[in-house]
Amino acid sequence: MGLSYCMLTLKNPRKPEREPIEVQALADTGAVFLMIPEHIRLQLDLEGEGKKEVTLADGTRKMVPYVGPIETRFKNRVAYVGAIVMGDEVLLGAIPMEDMDLVVLPQQRKVDVNPLNPNYAAALANESHAEPWRCTQRSPVRQLPDLLLSLRSWQQPRHGRAVADLG
Repeated sequence: MGLSYCMLTLKNPRKPEREPIEVQALADTGAVFLMIPEHIRLQLDLEGEGKKEVTLADGTRKMVPYVGPIETRFKNRVAYVGAIVMGDEVLLGAIPMEDMDLVVLPQQRKVDVNPLNPNYAAALANESHAEPWRCTQRSPVRQLPDLLLSLRSWQQPRHGRAVADLG
């Protein structure tokens, strides 16, 4: 496979006089937050909201500035998120991707809107009386627990043989 990139428009909603900027972002489903370099924070004049401790790929931990909000746009989607400030490129993590209902298409090396919800972002919202397994608008990633449950139901002994445990 390879790296998947997308074009984002970033804007500071607290300072509408500031021009939005277009950036190329690396999609990283293993990361949590939007990550921006210091020069993007300066261009948007983003205010600090504190610090976050992040764990780097090598296992070390580091305190980094957390800024926001940032209006983040991709095609017909928008999300208002915070960002950690580090590195030298914009990285799109899981929270903003989920917020905008985006999917990574690794074979095409791109990010796109969820094809199950092309006109608007959808999300799974649970209420105390709701039955989450009855929701129909779910992304393929969110369908994984259902798939595992259905596979586990196949573990019933058949003709005296048990199927290997998947869990």
